[in-house]
Formats: sequence, C-alpha cells, structure tokens
Amino acid sequence: MSKRIATALAVAFSAWPALGPAHDAQVDQRLPAIGPAPDFVLTSQNDLPVTLADFRGRVVAITFIFTSCADTCPLLTAKMAQVQDKLGMDFGPRIAFASITVDPERDSPAVLRRYAQTFGANLAGWAFLTGTQEEIGDVTRRYAIFAEKAAHGDVDHTFLTSLVDPRGILRVQYLGVRFDPEEFRRDLLSLLDEPD
Repeated sequence: MSKRIATALAVAFSAWPALGPAHDAQVDQRLPAIGPAPDFVLTSQNDLPVTLADFRGRVVAITFIFTSCADTCPLLTAKMAQVQDKLGMDFGPRIAFASITVDPERDSPAVLRRYAQTFGANLAGWAFLTGTQEEIGDVTRRYAIFAEKAAHGDVDHTFLTSLVDPRGILRVQYLGVRFDPEEFRRDLLSLLDEPD
C-alpha cells in the first residue's frame, strides 16, 4: 500500500474546501492537485533567504527534520540522498529538495551545513532551512506538521514529505519514512513530464 496521502489535511489546509481521495498509482495517470503550496521565507545553510517561489519552475520535495534526531530523521535524509543520486542530471536544475528544521534553536545555518555534508547532499539542488521559532511554527502549521519539543530536548514531529509541482501546486504527500524511494523518484519525474 502506498504511503502517499492527499486526504485528512482539511483542517490544516482549511482554505481548500475539500481534498481529493488518496492517489492510486495503479489507476491514476496524474498525481492529484491539493492546492497552492504554502509559501515560506526561511534561511538556508548558507545563511541566505529562501522562499518557496525560489523553486518555481522545478519540482520540489519538502521534508521536516532536525539534526540532533537519532532515529527517524537520519533515515529520511538518507532516503532522500539515495533518490537525489538516482535523479542524475535532473537534480538541481529541474528537481530540488528542501529540508526544514523543526528545531531552530539548535539548527543554525552552520549546523545544517554540516548535517548536509554528512549525508552527501548536493547543495546545488538541496536547501536545508531554518528560521525563527515563529517562522518555523508558521510553516509547520501550514504544512500540517505537528512539532513539539519534549522535556529531554528532542522534537516529536510528524513525518510528511510534500511534493510541489513547477507551478507551485501541492500535489501529494508521503506520510512517514517507509515510503518506496523508487515510487517517490517516479512521482518526482512524472511532475516534470506533465503537459501544461
């Protein structure tokens, strides 16, 4: 069963009156369109401002992680790095990734830069983003991410990977980290090949 979801987000995306059913890769020819992807203004690993609009014209996968996570975040980031390598020359010019921290107190641009290097991230197409607590709180809310710092310092959060098409439309979301990387790669490429 696919881990992609396009339902159960009506509360977070209340601007959209109704979301379509989950995408069935066996039947559907195109990924569903949920609605305009929520914009953001955050700070990259190079300490530069980055907005969602900066990715316009490319397919972008948006994930939420934190660098001191000892279990699930490294699995997700490693999976993304694996897909990055399989995308070849499309990665960077046509497909990009954005990993947004849910722990901005600890994840400065320098910390994110080291984390990116650890995973072999190609920074020509992969941005690691941070911001103020308010900025991160706003973007997590608008992407339907639950994030709460636990007493021991870790951040409990939702693992939801969002695919945004070249026009800035949120198309589908993967729940968790156990999704099939090959299906994920095919979905990224399918958004490049769609007719206008």
